[in-house]
Amino acid sequence: MYNQSLERLITILDELRERCPWDRKQTIQSLRPQTIEELYELNDAIEQERWKDIKEELGDLLLHILFYSKIADEQGRFTLGEVIASVCDKLVGRHPHIYESVQVNDEEEVRKNWEQIKLKEGKKSVLSGVPAAMPAMIKALRIQEKSKQVGFEWEHIGQVKDKVTEELQELEEALDSADEERISSEMGDVFFALINYARFARVDPEQSLEKTNRKFIQRFQYIEQKAAEQNRQLESMSLQEMDDLWNEAKAQ
Repeated sequence: MYNQSLERLITILDELRERCPWDRKQTIQSLRPQTIEELYELNDAIEQERWKDIKEELGDLLLHILFYSKIADEQGRFTLGEVIASVCDKLVGRHPHIYESVQVNDEEEVRKNWEQIKLKEGKKSVLSGVPAAMPAMIKALRIQEKSKQVGFEWEHIGQVKDKVTEELQELEEALDSADEERISSEMGDVFFALINYARFARVDPEQSLEKTNRKFIQRFQYIEQKAAEQNRQLESMSLQEMDDLWNEAKAQ
């Protein structure tokens, strides 16, 4: 069933690439921003566990993978078959506890082995696999997770809490200095420490912040709705009035 569906999609893409002016015009550079958009749409669907949308967005991503492979094949770079073979070889090579005689006791040992194997494959740094264009919060989390695998890690959450307190103090000192560059640097250190704190608390900082974003939007829109019912503009309301409505929304 999978082979038939995949073959059909490849055939459709071939036809579009040949006959559709838009598809014929696409390059890896023109597809890139659309791929990023599709990833965010998939992320939204996963966040809210909308399974119908997850299925649709996965299909869109699969199309993009095939499209990149099609363009590469046209230029003699690589084929779809080579893409699939490459990931198969990588999975087998990085799971010696499944395909060889290596023994592991838990997930953490699997992660450590994974990073060591990547270094043996020629990676110059444990952090070299972190994409430069990755959003800063997710990048910070990945940096911390990867450095952990070689032992660069706090022993317990209390140490991380102390680090957050230390960074907040340094930020206060920077604010007193009015040095904009120093303030920006110290603010970044606070964010990094808080992401580390979230990791130790076993909380995904990205998901946690997104939940707060959605909560803020819902409560703020409640204020807007109540203001409209009173035929008032938000600008004409006092902060106390808006705060009272905020608390109403919070209570609900």
